[in-house]
Amino acid sequence: MREVKVTKDFINSKNTSVLYESGNTKVLITVSISDRLPRWLENSDSGWVTAEYSMLPGSSGSRVPRKSYEGGRSKEISRLIGRSLRAVCNLKLLNGYSVTVDCDVLEADGGTRTASINGSWIALNESFNKLVEKGEMNQNPLMNHVAALSVGIVDGEYIVDLDYQNDSNAQVDLNIVLNDNFEILEIQGTAEKKPFSKEDLDKLFEITKPEIEKIITIQKS
Repeated sequence: MREVKVTKDFINSKNTSVLYESGNTKVLITVSISDRLPRWLENSDSGWVTAEYSMLPGSSGSRVPRKSYEGGRSKEISRLIGRSLRAVCNLKLLNGYSVTVDCDVLEADGGTRTASINGSWIALNESFNKLVEKGEMNQNPLMNHVAALSVGIVDGEYIVDLDYQNDSNAQVDLNIVLNDNFEILEIQGTAEKKPFSKEDLDKLFEITKPEIEKIITIQKS
């Protein structure tokens, strides 16, 4: 796994901010909390957590249009991040709160969606702890940690945490999202050039688990 660096309060804002770096991949995560629930949750006893993911224009080698969020890829990644966070959050304890996690990629070198999930948990935990300290919430709604990594087969080798070079040459490309019990929240995978076996999938899963554990240790610290 590439070296991970976490910088809390990266920007001067009343909203929680975290800069999550995995190698050369850098994602800025901010958390905004409001009392305006989605329409379908009005008059319910539940809160909501959602996410938006976007790449800044200069985050990759060629300019990314500012309207890229409207494209399918950004929306799909946003939904992945949101699902992953909601899976470890007790929404009943969020009653009355709507939480938006914004993930803006400052520099993309592979694994931006997994870095976004890892940093988002840290930012959410910070935000919820602040609400508990202020007496605005009785307890932190997070029930588990959630962490994610890309993993793949490149030139016949099993590699965790693919950078752009590895990702663009991978025969198999997976994104694995786990909680701290190593239960699966989501697996996204594809054979880029040729099919892969169940044995390949099992091996990729097993080599990812100890690296996921390292990320969870970082989150705890």
